[in-house]
Amino acid sequence: MKLLKLVPDDTNLPFLKWRNVAIGFSILLTIGAMVLVAQRGLNFGVDFVGGQMIRTTFTQTADAPISELRDKVGALGYGDPTIQRFGQPNEVSIRMKLPEGSGEDPELANKMADRITDMLKADYPGVRIDGVDSVSGKVSEELLSKGVWSLVGAMIAISIYIWVRFEWQFGVGALLSLVHDIVLTFGFFALTQLEFNLNIVAALLTIIGYSLNDTIVVYDRIRENLKKFRKMDIIALLDLSINETLARTVMTSLTTITALTALLIWGPDVIFGFAAAMTLGVVIGTYSSVYMAGPVLVWLKVASDSFVPAESTGKAERVGGPEEIG
Repeated sequence: MKLLKLVPDDTNLPFLKWRNVAIGFSILLTIGAMVLVAQRGLNFGVDFVGGQMIRTTFTQTADAPISELRDKVGALGYGDPTIQRFGQPNEVSIRMKLPEGSGEDPELANKMADRITDMLKADYPGVRIDGVDSVSGKVSEELLSKGVWSLVGAMIAISIYIWVRFEWQFGVGALLSLVHDIVLTFGFFALTQLEFNLNIVAALLTIIGYSLNDTIVVYDRIRENLKKFRKMDIIALLDLSINETLARTVMTSLTTITALTALLIWGPDVIFGFAAAMTLGVVIGTYSSVYMAGPVLVWLKVASDSFVPAESTGKAERVGGPEEIG
């Protein structure tokens, strides 16, 4: 019985042939994402803007009346609540942003929590209040700043690592790919207005790791081929390297997307944003490993003899140009 191969061994696709079109498309998407973030902003959750979370259990029913609850809490005049199942189907968390003026008068936040809990007890007999957690504006600002610095620090550290392990051109290529992936993910959340909270920061850090892993696999093969085929045209060499790692890239991406799709469809609401960010991140991370990380090396003047001694080894070498690919 033959093993299933999604990518044949003799695959020879001319990826770099379309590099200018792909880069132009990526630039347009990146600019569009930045405009969306600037104009619409992100829908920051309680973690980043401050607020309160009320955890409650509806002991008299098997499922919590989430839609009805959302309308009743919203009618209190404190804005739209974020209500999600929290554990069992009859357990929910109600997240509310801090009311205006609570920075000067913390008692306003306590009054909001009291009104919500009083409404729950009056309208839903037997309801149990499991806890009321508050996040102050100062704490939320600290969480936001640390989240931003964690993303920036991760990308810089990764670029330095690749610079040391490979060459500075590879570090620049990896950094541009990561910035491309993160900016597009921010644009997605600005477009959809899904809640942006600490779970999404965790997803972004995971996307950075996934995209980096895919990029390093491609770069490692490029480095090997640079040593083996010093007379090959750089475009042909990059295409060869990408094709040689294509089977691994496709299989890894498909299996990851399959698991994430299951989480999107059947997973709990509390991780929907995380799963959505990861699914998008896997797709654009795979794309950027081919159409961002590779072409950058061409524009930075990397050639087949850039990092190896110029003298001949006496061995036959593969020679090729762009016309041999495809």
